[in-house]
Amino acid sequence: MQFDFNKLKELNELDFDQIAIWPFEVKTVVALFVAIIALIGGYYTLVKDKLPMLEKAQLHEVDLKQSYQGKYNIAVNLPAYQAQLERLEKDFSSMLKSLPTSNETPGLLDDITFVGTSAGLTFKLLNWQKEVPKEFYTELPIQIEVTGNYHAFGQFVSDIAALPRIVTVHDFEVTQELSTLKLKLAAKTYRAELTQSRKDISQ
Repeated sequence: MQFDFNKLKELNELDFDQIAIWPFEVKTVVALFVAIIALIGGYYTLVKDKLPMLEKAQLHEVDLKQSYQGKYNIAVNLPAYQAQLERLEKDFSSMLKSLPTSNETPGLLDDITFVGTSAGLTFKLLNWQKEVPKEFYTELPIQIEVTGNYHAFGQFVSDIAALPRIVTVHDFEVTQELSTLKLKLAAKTYRAELTQSRKDISQ
């Protein structure tokens, strides 16, 4: 059956009461028009209101995929993480074992005095401060005040870092004092605590 476009010119003369006898071409156009109207109406009544829900579901899907990917990466790399954790525990255990016990601390002030005077410094103050207990060790602060020049200060700090004991230096303060310089600093050393927790980690 051929489609005759000339029949469309009769649209204005059609009677809806006689739709059964309309030309085929007219019926086709009207059917397409009704279908388009139905699709547009269905979109606005059924689809459009659900678009925000669809977008939310898509975002949730992206979050789930990212979460899954993260967990998958952890699972894949779990043996490496476990090996790294074991190395860290061994390093921590080794560090704890290297910390001195209480009967090894008195000689440290003598060592600090020796490296300071060897660098050409004069001591004004060298005293233990209040201990700071931690979980596996105790911090032992030392207050130090010396006089000298910048070169001697640098040598002194370098020599302290080279001591067999773990000693860290903090809170430098340099001031001019007559014809010389005054250095105030806080040093910290550490003492191991033989608690059950430390014994468990050290094993």
